[in-house]
Amino acid sequence: MLIVWHSMTGGTRQMAEAAAAAARLEAEEPAPDAATWPLQVRLVHAREAGPADVLAADGYLFATPENLAAMSGLLKDFFDRSYYAVLDHVAGRPYASLVCAGSDGQGAARQIARIATGWRLAQVAEPLIVCTRAQTTAQILAPKHIAPDELLRCQDLGAALAAGLRLGVF
Repeated sequence: MLIVWHSMTGGTRQMAEAAAAAARLEAEEPAPDAATWPLQVRLVHAREAGPADVLAADGYLFATPENLAAMSGLLKDFFDRSYYAVLDHVAGRPYASLVCAGSDGQGAARQIARIATGWRLAQVAEPLIVCTRAQTTAQILAPKHIAPDELLRCQDLGAALAAGLRLGVF
């Protein structure tokens, strides 16, 4: 399982780390089918992730802040660098997304969904959007602190994706 993330003010990083921690706990559980276990969970910054990481994973969680109603430039760069190298090699694999938004996060979620559609990935959960309501320049640039209940939602998504992969549901 590959979690690709980018964060400018720490919110998305917290979300991705929460999902990864829960996914790793879930991955430790033995699967009924030894072919799907052990599940490896990799948390990779978008700057460092590339086609080899995508090809090596059985499922994906993409995490981004909302920047100007879009995904972050570094997550977009990851997709730009990886897109054609993995096209036609990842069809049907599951994915989900996390968005740390200042307003609604829908633009970033739609961009990820469009790219995933091109890769023919299978969306297994609605985008998980955490809205910080940061609207002023100072609020937008300030370090983010994601509430425990929101981090729990991220953990649940990470665990569910890992469980689905481990059990061969996806």
